[in-house]
Amino acid sequence: MSANRTSVHGQWSSRWIFILAATGSAVGLGNIWRFPYITAEHGGGAFVLIYLVCIVLVGLPIMMSEILLGRRGRRSPIHTMAALAEEEGHSKHWRLVGVMGVFAGFFILTFYSIVAGWTLAYMARAVSGVFADASAQQTGAIFNALVSDPERLLAWHTIFMIMTVSVVSRGIKQGLEQAVRYLMPALLLLLLLLVGYSMTTPGFAEALSYLFKPDFSQVGASTVLIALGQAFFSLSLGMGAIMTYGSYLSGSAHIPRTTVSIGIMDTSVALLAGLAIFPIMFSVGLHPHEGGPGLIFKILPIAFGQMAYGNVLAFIFFTLLMFAAWTSSLSILEPVTAWLVEKTGYSRLRAAISAGVVAWALGLGSLLSLNLWSEVTLFGMTFFDLMEHLSVNIMLPVGGLLIAVFAGWFMSRSATSAELGLGNGAYLAWKVATRFIAPAGVILILLQELFGFLG
Repeated sequence: MSANRTSVHGQWSSRWIFILAATGSAVGLGNIWRFPYITAEHGGGAFVLIYLVCIVLVGLPIMMSEILLGRRGRRSPIHTMAALAEEEGHSKHWRLVGVMGVFAGFFILTFYSIVAGWTLAYMARAVSGVFADASAQQTGAIFNALVSDPERLLAWHTIFMIMTVSVVSRGIKQGLEQAVRYLMPALLLLLLLLVGYSMTTPGFAEALSYLFKPDFSQVGASTVLIALGQAFFSLSLGMGAIMTYGSYLSGSAHIPRTTVSIGIMDTSVALLAGLAIFPIMFSVGLHPHEGGPGLIFKILPIAFGQMAYGNVLAFIFFTLLMFAAWTSSLSILEPVTAWLVEKTGYSRLRAAISAGVVAWALGLGSLLSLNLWSEVTLFGMTFFDLMEHLSVNIMLPVGGLLIAVFAGWFMSRSATSAELGLGNGAYLAWKVATRFIAPAGVILILLQELFGFLG
């Protein structure tokens, strides 16, 4: 039983704090800007329905598996996987699953901090009022000036990494818990304020239709794969974060109910983001035809610049985006910090600083690939693109797949049943989803990412 082990790092004070922390890990930059956009472009309400099915059949079973493994092992993912494999009589090489997850997250942090730094820069720009009556050419020039200036990027990258290390270095109670206790409610409050404002704009009805009106003519096999991928990546699976956070969860907390709560909150934030962003854009005659950085950092500032109190709205938006990035980065740095504490005996402060400095240094490669090293490529990709492709498109899906395989096929029924606390019927449903449905879904994601067999 998980009660037979205790974490040397501490424990969440309540199930609710764990839900906030795990939701903070899941709700990141991509979740807020990517989900609304791909929902609108792939059938609106039809895509939402498909996405929810993918969450239930693929995302939640793997998340339950990560949490139960973490809580049973009570250590960092690397040591948890080694301990549980030995406990179940299997090879200690299963620890490599933990290694892959921890380092996938660590690699993500190296370039995630660069992009998160943009949110800090745009908070400052919003206060200065530079978006007022800005044209598309001007907002594009503002963004290009930022990413082409290595010194400014370095400053924001450094500030954001210091923010992340400063929280993680304080441990569970004084660091992570205090951060999510305030950051997540603040994020939700700011998001609701923006949605409340958007409801007063003339573009709200159009945005509702754009996001939720089912259009099954846009649904195909590729739509299902996009929904599968979004369901997997939006829950922060495969990178060791959820497993690590699960190791701090009380043995009395009900894992399935907790997991469902996280899934509901994560999806709700993504949908609310769409209701905050799109009405503002439609109200000033703009259409979200660009995804990713173009939507958030080039198009949306045009909309803010044309609205009353646009500088205030822009500041609120980029602040909540920064909060989302911050809570995600905390969960990414925590697994490698926990491993360093266990492996080396370092203090929490020394471990967090050591991991943060290495991540900051590796991030310089991604930072420079946006400007001075933009012509330097490896395997046809810039350093930024290579790190993203390796970690997000390969390591995370492989890690998630192996987590499902280990929990579904190699963990004993007594162990998994004790952690999940499900009745026979519900336990059987989890077992089928974890053994067959979720792995099949992740394999499809991997095939699409690697070979693009559906175009």
